[in-house]
Amino acid sequence: MTTNEQQEAKSYFSRNLLEWYHGQKRDLPWRRHRNPYYIWISEIMLQQTRVDTVIPYFNRFIERFPTVESLADAPEEDVLKCWEGLGYYSRARNLQHAAKQVKEEYGGQVPNDRDAVFGLKGVGPYTAGAILSIAFNRPEPAVDGNVMRVLSRYFLIEDDIAKGPTRVKMERLAAELIPEGEASHFNQALMELGALICTPKSPRCLPCPVMEHCSARLAGCETSLPVKTKAKPPRPEERLAALIEGRGGHAGRVLIRQRPSSGLLARMWELPHWPAPPAEGGASAALLPETAAQDRLRRSLLQAGIFARPEGHWMAAEHTFSHIVWTLQVYRCREEEAPALLLAAEGRALYSAAAGNGAATGPADPGSTSAPGPGEPVAAADYAAASAAGAGDRSATSQGMYNAGLTASVPADLFADGSGPVERFADGSGTAEDAGAVRWINRSDMANYAFPNVFLKLLNAYFDEQEGGAV
Repeated sequence: MTTNEQQEAKSYFSRNLLEWYHGQKRDLPWRRHRNPYYIWISEIMLQQTRVDTVIPYFNRFIERFPTVESLADAPEEDVLKCWEGLGYYSRARNLQHAAKQVKEEYGGQVPNDRDAVFGLKGVGPYTAGAILSIAFNRPEPAVDGNVMRVLSRYFLIEDDIAKGPTRVKMERLAAELIPEGEASHFNQALMELGALICTPKSPRCLPCPVMEHCSARLAGCETSLPVKTKAKPPRPEERLAALIEGRGGHAGRVLIRQRPSSGLLARMWELPHWPAPPAEGGASAALLPETAAQDRLRRSLLQAGIFARPEGHWMAAEHTFSHIVWTLQVYRCREEEAPALLLAAEGRALYSAAAGNGAATGPADPGSTSAPGPGEPVAAADYAAASAAGAGDRSATSQGMYNAGLTASVPADLFADGSGPVERFADGSGTAEDAGAVRWINRSDMANYAFPNVFLKLLNAYFDEQEGGAV
């Protein structure tokens, strides 16, 4: 293609794309204004999430946090709860961190400056280009996967779009295509074409406004572009989860715990769960014998200072991250009273005070990141000895232990198979010392806590079952 032909193809593309967009664009809530804060929120939400899914979240989010200042000043728990179900929760944390930057450094106004926008937490080249072009009509490219797919096909670019140099090449090309004074509409048109017409697997070439000069269509290779190196598949991991049903004062409630303050799903709430040991012969944990799985889960609960007995497999569930897939084997467990513990005199006094403090069983402050109150470690050997003897005052419930901040420190020789203790968060986040807060909740209490999708679904399924609904 000659230089003149290339220039004509570019002009044709920009002209026809804009004309199509003005007649066919979707009525999306973030397109009804030029508020840079709202556009910023929509672009963060749209990362790795479908438009139809984002719309109700966007509307609820701007109703709850209508200004940069309101987002910056909100408790993180409120932000995560409002984000619950969208996934990729680091997006919400980064968004709030950046809102604090805007409040402190720019008086609460999203800056109309390239370097300033790029300096915001969680804002990369695409998001920065989208904010600057859509909100401020600056001629900045906004190149995401949709855009790279369109450009790869129209200009027959066979470079691997997963590589950095290809993205840079695409950004230069996209910048050249922006008509003067039309950056806002053009970039949205380019995104719209990729979302509605030039789709990944079955591009709709006939209604495409730029099909006449599309090089890939003319060469008959539109379905083989773009070229993209396949990402490494996520690593599978089997886990044993405990759905612990309360008794006595906790009847009608289940136990949840909070994850560590950093790492995977930081500070979110979940059912207690741990990696499952492989079955003999390397088989998946789903095939682990029932008794062996329940034994491992019981020991994991004990290590975390939670007194509960598994009673049988309830259901399986799956949660996919970018790098890992959890398959959760969920067991129904029954809360047990904490046994008498052979404590030192000062430890016994602390335990007795906590057990008799009359603490409420309802949810405490969801912002808490650790069990309330000071505490001493409880020797699991003492627990085992007391259990074997079957003696002692068993009136103190496990809630008393939680309130006292007491957790079990399990010696390796407690277990007959020599497997040793099971760390509380043995999935690469947190440490063995980070026990996490625990709460007993009923269905109405769920509104106070932010859960990853899989645990939200499991809890709703359980309460549906308890109320006689379908699982």
